[in-house]
Amino acid sequence: MTPTARPIYLDYASTTPAHPAVLQAMEPYLRQEFGNPSNLYRLGRRAADAVERARASVARALGCRDDEIVFTSGGSEADNLALKGVALALPEKRHFVTTTIEHSAVVGAADDLQEHFGIEVTWVPVDERGIVDPAAVAAAIRPDTCLVSVMLANNEIGTIQPVAEIARLARARGVLVHTDAVQAAGVLDLDVERLGVDALSLSAHKFYAPKGVGVLYVRRGTPLVPLIHGGSQERLRRAGTENVAGIVACGAALELVEQHRAATCARLVALRDRLIEGIEAAVPGALLNGDRRQRLPGNANFCFGDVQGESILLELELDDVYASSGSACHAGSQDPSHVLLAIGRSPELAHTAVRLTLGAPTTEAEVERVLELMPRAVNRLRERAAAAHSESR
Repeated sequence: MTPTARPIYLDYASTTPAHPAVLQAMEPYLRQEFGNPSNLYRLGRRAADAVERARASVARALGCRDDEIVFTSGGSEADNLALKGVALALPEKRHFVTTTIEHSAVVGAADDLQEHFGIEVTWVPVDERGIVDPAAVAAAIRPDTCLVSVMLANNEIGTIQPVAEIARLARARGVLVHTDAVQAAGVLDLDVERLGVDALSLSAHKFYAPKGVGVLYVRRGTPLVPLIHGGSQERLRRAGTENVAGIVACGAALELVEQHRAATCARLVALRDRLIEGIEAAVPGALLNGDRRQRLPGNANFCFGDVQGESILLELELDDVYASSGSACHAGSQDPSHVLLAIGRSPELAHTAVRLTLGAPTTEAEVERVLELMPRAVNRLRERAAAAHSESR
């Protein structure tokens, strides 16, 4: 088969290209409409109006009020604001509940709350599929629990968590619930009433907008202490001059992916299943990580047993295929993935993981090309390892 003309990008869980319509929407706010939204003259008022239109677009996608949307610098800040903001607003509550497979932003915020603020953290385990039991989360709640945080979908193995059921159980006990939904935008339902959550985090660069913009939904009445102090922006919840162009892009992108969500999901599920089944058939020993069905439409994560994941990625890059071994936030780390350890993979096996994530631009031809290249890459590495072992004897 003739290689595709462009490189094959299979790392959409890491970041996405900005959609042309999104770039077009934001471009005026990088040039002639460059005003500061805090200024009262026309240039500033037009910028402020643009921010509020974007806020309304995001609110529609989440099924919430406009004033429940806070714009941040990204998903990590949104997670930190949710966890620390709620915990610090409830000083009498000294306990926090989360899971063992959360994104590093939640893990880091939880560690910081424990180390510097004396808040005890309960880490609820997941099963071998990477799914947490709602009853186990509910059982971890105490009278002094300030917040429960469970991600909607995992960024490494793609498993979708039963957040609505967890929220129902937690809120029945009077405990607030946050979900990191960064991987879910454009592929899962983000309606906060159906999810039942009090706070939800998003990151614009995961749904075809530029980097540097995030969203935190905060249900009206939820206590929240700001992490960044200064001006009165974002209704005193996050000081600092707004990234107007980025916020406009965020609103436009979320509206766009929501319009096409059903069709995109159906197509990605078919491509994902073809990729998973093809790799399992062509690569002996390939082990799928995460639940086979209760997973994101575009996620395929494998361990290959006797071949290092990083080595596979280097082989694939020679053929212009770009993928990852896990979370981009841990790129370069020598430690095995905490997510893979949490589902029972050994440290040695975890180091053989490769994550392939599909996006709206992914084509059937690209998937078929990867199904040609992946077995070759693994076989080459296995042959080299066997030859090196033979020579060393």
